[in-house]
Amino acid sequence: MTQFAMSADGTPIEYSTVGQGSHVIVVPGALALAADFSGLAGLLADRHTVHVVQRRGRGLSGPQGEHYGIERECEDVEAVRAATGARLIFGHSFGGLVALRAACGNPGFDAVAVYEPGASVGGSIPAGWIDRARREIAEGRNLEAFLTFVQGTGPSLVGRLPRWYLKAVLRMAIPRDEMRQKLTLMPQAVAEHTEVGRLDPHVADYAAIQAATLIMRGKGRPGDPQDLAHTRLAETIPDARRAAFPSLDHFAPEKKPGALADAILTFFATHAQQDAQVER
Repeated sequence: MTQFAMSADGTPIEYSTVGQGSHVIVVPGALALAADFSGLAGLLADRHTVHVVQRRGRGLSGPQGEHYGIERECEDVEAVRAATGARLIFGHSFGGLVALRAACGNPGFDAVAVYEPGASVGGSIPAGWIDRARREIAEGRNLEAFLTFVQGTGPSLVGRLPRWYLKAVLRMAIPRDEMRQKLTLMPQAVAEHTEVGRLDPHVADYAAIQAATLIMRGKGRPGDPQDLAHTRLAETIPDARRAAFPSLDHFAPEKKPGALADAILTFFATHAQQDAQVER
């Protein structure tokens, strides 16, 4: 079922609802649409009413707008929370950053679960590629901007590959419809990652999260930039715990949600009581 909430700046925010039980908000990441999380939503819907946000700049939601920033994203989430009564939230990648920021100082959430959140700490998520990608988008070269994004944020080996070769590999590896979606969303992704870089020095803000928080990650090495960022987050958030899924990659919530859904359901099971009381 598709529904709408009105954000604080008057932007309509689309969200899709499935399931029955205590309410959960799901926030997709960059280059993703709400539909990409239908599999995860279906698994969570066994125990919860799940509301997947179509973030601004996508689908029937309004545009990012002239005054776009993480504050607008948090207002969008708050509009959905107010409309649904949800007290549980899951976010992936940039959506994980939105979920964490939305929970800062917000007593409306009892539990926050994030998978590989896009919260940069000490430069853990590179931002040096953004200016070039912004110029390429302005020139109408979204594919080139996507290559710049992949090289700028991926492993160092990817950054050293010739662009013609990387372009050929990506065209073979990514289905045509998925590639079309990524290229369409590149302008939004650049604006979003600009916010990732801007918020890098503000890790102390997450001490204001009152909700129990689960920080999940996929494959990676202990001590790599992402691991160190998650460690800082877990040390900063008063009630935080971590979980690792070494066999899963960054896109597991979209492509292989099973193990993550089990972990999220287990985590939320101990934090859904207050939501259920509100419903009654």
